[in-house]
Amino acid sequence: MLESYSRCWTEIDYDAIGHNVREVQKLVGNTKIMGIVKANAYGHGSVKCAKALEENGVDFFGVSSVDEALELREAGIESSILILGYTPPEHFHYLHEQNITQSLVSLEYARKLNEYAKEEDVIIHAHCKIDTGMNRTGIQYQKEKKDWDSIIEVFSLTKISVDGMFTRFPVSDDLGEESATFTKRQIELFNEVVSKLKSMGIKTGVLHVQNSYGILNYGDLGMDYCRPGLLYMGVTSDDAVEIASEPDFIPVMSLYANVSVVKVIEEGQTVGYGRHFTAQGPTRIATISIGYADGLPRLISNKKHEVLIHGQRCPLVGNVCMDQCMVDVTNVEDVKEGDVCCLVGRQGDEVVTIDQISRDACTINNETLSAIAARVPRLDKRG
Repeated sequence: MLESYSRCWTEIDYDAIGHNVREVQKLVGNTKIMGIVKANAYGHGSVKCAKALEENGVDFFGVSSVDEALELREAGIESSILILGYTPPEHFHYLHEQNITQSLVSLEYARKLNEYAKEEDVIIHAHCKIDTGMNRTGIQYQKEKKDWDSIIEVFSLTKISVDGMFTRFPVSDDLGEESATFTKRQIELFNEVVSKLKSMGIKTGVLHVQNSYGILNYGDLGMDYCRPGLLYMGVTSDDAVEIASEPDFIPVMSLYANVSVVKVIEEGQTVGYGRHFTAQGPTRIATISIGYADGLPRLISNKKHEVLIHGQRCPLVGNVCMDQCMVDVTNVEDVKEGDVCCLVGRQGDEVVTIDQISRDACTINNETLSAIAARVPRLDKRG
C-alpha cells in the first residue's frame, strides 16, 4: 500500500491489467480485445487504463460518448475508438476530424449522419448495431421482427463506411436454460445477418458480440473482437453469479481513507444522522474521511458492513454521510487520527472486496466502481 494520501484515495495496479488481459485471451482464442473504457473505465481512469491495455496488445477501445473519445485522443491514444452510444449532430464533425468510429443506433440516425457527411464531403466510419433482443439501440433483427431492408440500406449509404457490426447480450450472465437459449438464439440471429450479407457480396467489417459475461460463459465464438470491461480490471459484476469458466483475475483497485477523529461514547448515545446506531456500552467510534459524495453508497448504512483498520474488521455504524462515515473500533487497539482505513483491498491477512459494498448497496460492481467520484485521486500503485 502507498503511504497515506489526502483524505481518501484509490490505488490502481495498472500492471495487473496485463495479467487480466491474458486471462481474457485464454477464453476467446484468436478473438481480439476491444477494451471498454467508458465511464472513466468504470472508475479506474480511462486514459491510464487505455495506455495499459495498449501496452498489452489492445488496439480498439469502446466509449459511450464523443467526450470520452476526445479525452483519449487528447491523451495521445491513436488506436481505433468506437462510440457505443449516441453522438448529437452538432458533434458529428469530431467523428471525421479525430478519426472516431460511430455506432449506428438506428436507420434514421444513419441517414442523418450520411446527409451530414454529404454536405461536408467526408466519409464517416461506423459500426452497425444489430438489435437481436436487447431492444435498446440498433436495427431490429429478431424472431418477431427482422428488419432486413433497414440493414441493407445502412450498408448502401454512400458516405458511411460500415467497418463493423455488433450486437448486445442482455442475459449472458445467466446460465439458466431460458437465458442460455435466448443468448444462443441471439448468436444465431447475428450469424444469420452476417451470412446473408456475405452471400450478397457485402463486407461486414469486424464483428463483435461478447460483453464480459459473454466472454466468461460462451468462450470463443469466432468473432473478430470481444468487449471486456470489468474483466480486465479483475472483477465481474457480481461475485455470486455462477460462470462457466475459471479465470484467474486480479482486482486492480483498492480504496482507502484516513481516520480523522476517534472518540469514546457512552451507553445510550447515538451516532450519525437519524440516530440509527445506539451504543450498548462504552464504544470507541472512528470517523473516516470518505462518504457518499466520494462514491461510498449511503445504502450500505446500518447493514453491519465491514472495513479494515489495522488489519482488523470493523463495522460501519450510523448513516454514511456526504463526506464521512463512522466505524466502531472498540476492539482494535491504538486507532488514532491519520490511520488508514481500507474499504476495498487487503490489509494484513484480511480482504474486503468491492462486491461486498455492492451487495450491501443492492447493486452491481459496475455501478459501485463507476460511481467513485472524480475528487477521489487515482494513484498508480507502480509509483
